[in-house]
Amino acid sequence: MEYTNLGRTGLSVSRLCLGTMNFGPQTSEPDSFAIMDRALEHGINFFDTANVYGWKLGEGATEQIIGRWLAQGGDRRDKVVLGTKVYGRMGDLPNQQGLSARHIISACDASLRRLQTDWIDLYQMHHISRATPWEEIWQAMETLVAQGKVRYVGSSNFAGWHLAAGQESANRRHFLGLVSEQCIYNLITRHVELEVIPAAQAYGIGIIPWSPLHGGLLSGALRKLAEGTAGRTRSGRASEQLDTHRTAVEEYEKMCAELDEDPANVALAWLLSRPGVTAPIIGPRTMEQLDRTIRAADLPLGGETLAALDRLFPPIGAGGAAPEAWAW
Repeated sequence: MEYTNLGRTGLSVSRLCLGTMNFGPQTSEPDSFAIMDRALEHGINFFDTANVYGWKLGEGATEQIIGRWLAQGGDRRDKVVLGTKVYGRMGDLPNQQGLSARHIISACDASLRRLQTDWIDLYQMHHISRATPWEEIWQAMETLVAQGKVRYVGSSNFAGWHLAAGQESANRRHFLGLVSEQCIYNLITRHVELEVIPAAQAYGIGIIPWSPLHGGLLSGALRKLAEGTAGRTRSGRASEQLDTHRTAVEEYEKMCAELDEDPANVALAWLLSRPGVTAPIIGPRTMEQLDRTIRAADLPLGGETLAALDRLFPPIGAGGAAPEAWAW
């Protein structure tokens, strides 16, 4: 496994990030434990979760699973760069959601209890809050960093101008500010190439793509449907957009077959080749999925393959950053 710095920081993280959203709803606790242990064996040291994962209001079920795994000891906590998120609704009261200083601090304390740890390596804002001024957000984050509860702060689902506004506000306070942005990015969804990634690169903010397989659409969806082995492909983002992208996906799966590579690994390898990308988030439901995915970290794609992928899944406009993508 290769490692890289998280954004402009000195923190070393693996080029693949273990996503845990399936832990609890899709993957049992014993299997989740085994997947996390195997991830460490593969050299994956970057784990991502969120306080809302588990999808039972206020329970933080996935964080609890990770906490019980960490509590087993064996230097697990020292081996892991652990990220979680704040923003989502954690109760029925009006102040149990969002990015107010009150909620940021109380949600952090609750996550620490569930995770059974003293610190969070990467505390990510799960979404922008247009109702909260940056001064309030940074005051809360500075407090958590000063208390040793948080090491770094990241964002998720921010627009490019949000990254700029947030980082400029942090700079005025002489605070490190944002070190990562977690955004949807894959061969099919490339709009972040216009402004999010250029802004992130300008500010030294690492990109952590979520849904790198577009809900399973890039994981060999048509073959799995034909074989009757499709899981997520039958619902959600993949199912909704399969007809729209069917021709491109058919050609994509043919190309991967000619390369003798798993379509999922080709999609991940493409992301690893993209400028600004730190680590795509993989979300295995089973040990077998995790073991197959590791191949992506060591899969170089040649120039002809990259060009073919651009033809199948073209970037927006002329490609690249705005405004050149659509203007002279």
